Amino acid sequence: MYNHTGTQFFEIKKNRPISGLLEVAKDMIRESLPIKCLEAIILGIYLTNGMLGVERFPISFKTQFNGNYHRHVVLGIYHGGKYGALGMSRREDLMYKPLVYKTLSELIMDYERAYRKYWHDVKKIKIGIPVSHDPHSYEFIQWKTLTLNRSRMMQHELIKEVDGHSKEIRSKGMLREFESPTFHRKSRSWSVPQSNSPRKSRSFVDLDTVSFSKGSRSQGTHSSFNQAIKLYTGTESIKETPSSPKKKEKDDLTEYQIRI
Repeated sequence: MYNHTGTQFFEIKKNRPISGLLEVAKDMIRESLPIKCLEAIILGIYLTNGMLGVERFPISFKTQFNGNYHRHVVLGIYHGGKYGALGMSRREDLMYKPLVYKTLSELIMDYERAYRKYWHDVKKIKIGIPVSHDPHSYEFIQWKTLTLNRSRMMQHELIKEVDGHSKEIRSKGMLREFESPTFHRKSRSWSVPQSNSPRKSRSFVDLDTVSFSKGSRSQGTHSSFNQAIKLYTGTESIKETPSSPKKKEKDDLTEYQIRI
């Protein structure tokens, strides 16, 4: 419900972190009091938070009517190659816009046509960059990354600047998806080594599933990699060679004492 009372029930500080502003959005839902356009922006960010592929960015307008200046802000939306907006206003065509606009400049010009219908002269347009989906983020909302002085710009200049900024909006969204933990996938190499030495091939074997014993590490080179695997897993016993006789227990004890 739009707030016609003239009293703002919720304090919105633009220089407050996203996490703090989302707490205010929770208060709006809990209290269910009338709000205006600025509060609607924060509420829209809260309600769309976590929606994959949905980019949210602020769009602000400064207009002049009958000698007085008026300010309005909506939440721009980008998803699936289309643009739209969420917002609240006393005028129906100055708030919600469906997700049907092919370019951001088309969306902006639609708002300008609505303003001309009410005899408002658009002076400035400010467009931000996408807001983070992290509800615990300490980042700030970028309200005016692009500022356009509409009274000094031609129509084709406006289209060029706005559509150029829309590329940055799309790139920010793609970068966020790339950095998302769900984007990355762990890869594993299953290449079989060409070496017949168990010592050299040990780095190619998953150390979590194969345990190596001390006796097998001291054994000589085997004829194939498969025999080495069987040896390490214990499926094949080690054969003692006659050329390596056992030392006497007494000698072992003497040698152990010397090492100590």
